[in-house]
Amino acid sequence: MCNLYSLKTADLFETWAKVLRLPVVWEGQASNFQPRPEIRMTETAPIVRHVGDQAVGSMTPWGWPGPRGPVFNFVSEGRDFSGSDRVLIPADAFYEFTTPQPGQKRKTRWRFTMPASPLFWIAGIVKNGAWTMLTTEPGPDVAPYHDRQVVVLAGAQGRDWLDLERPAAEILRALPAGELAVERDFPPLRQDLFSS
Repeated sequence: MCNLYSLKTADLFETWAKVLRLPVVWEGQASNFQPRPEIRMTETAPIVRHVGDQAVGSMTPWGWPGPRGPVFNFVSEGRDFSGSDRVLIPADAFYEFTTPQPGQKRKTRWRFTMPASPLFWIAGIVKNGAWTMLTTEPGPDVAPYHDRQVVVLAGAQGRDWLDLERPAAEILRALPAGELAVERDFPPLRQDLFSS
């Protein structure tokens, strides 16, 4: 399951305000977030909530304590999130892992992006002062790589999750085929040095 994602966009406030159609404020001290190509579970990262007439950002840990380690992914099907602390996790890529390529010891890492929405959201909830990503059945773009996937929302769809003005089942589902692009991130694809 997704335990690694990327957020390299530096203009978070401007982007959030544009796509959420809300003024953006930061909870507590101003963010010292620096663009990061790899954010791992248990690290602190930005999330956003809809509070009153504002989008409120905060730096919050990923994964609350569970009996078998941090709860970094949470199954969405069959659950009622109307009373949950619903949040959006901004991202520009997420990663899945498969068996190693021939001759490699490390698992193959695949990078998923959303070309139509370079900065997208992952639906999440907060519990015990930490957040987790919600998952669903995989869509056609992710199914060849994993049997679950995180709930990915295009930029303009973020308010759907925060406000829950339509049924969660309509929001918390995989994207149609072709919405996500995938490329092998590790091991890197080798270039033929002798090609003309």
